[in-house]
Amino acid sequence: MDASPINRRIVLAAHPRGLPSSQDFRMEISTVPVPDVGQVLLRTLYLSLDPYMRNLMEPVGPGYAPLVPLGHTLVGGTVSQVVASRHPGFEDGEVVD
Repeated sequence: MDASPINRRIVLAAHPRGLPSSQDFRMEISTVPVPDVGQVLLRTLYLSLDPYMRNLMEPVGPGYAPLVPLGHTLVGGTVSQVVASRHPGFEDGEVVD
């Protein structure tokens, strides 16, 4: 059995037609990256889901923010915990926002 930690992320699979549904998203699984010098690895504890995100998925018309490309994650405010730090300003276990 492989005990390697895994990374799960939800990406935009299709531009929603009307209300978003589960078919408009997909989960991707990969190995957890190792931070390089000057980087930190974070585990998201809280992701803010805000109404403006619906506009980021809309392929029609000009928007006030760039369209999220298919296969990418939506961007939002987070509260995260430092899993591994190779940055002098952050310690393992620290909670950041």
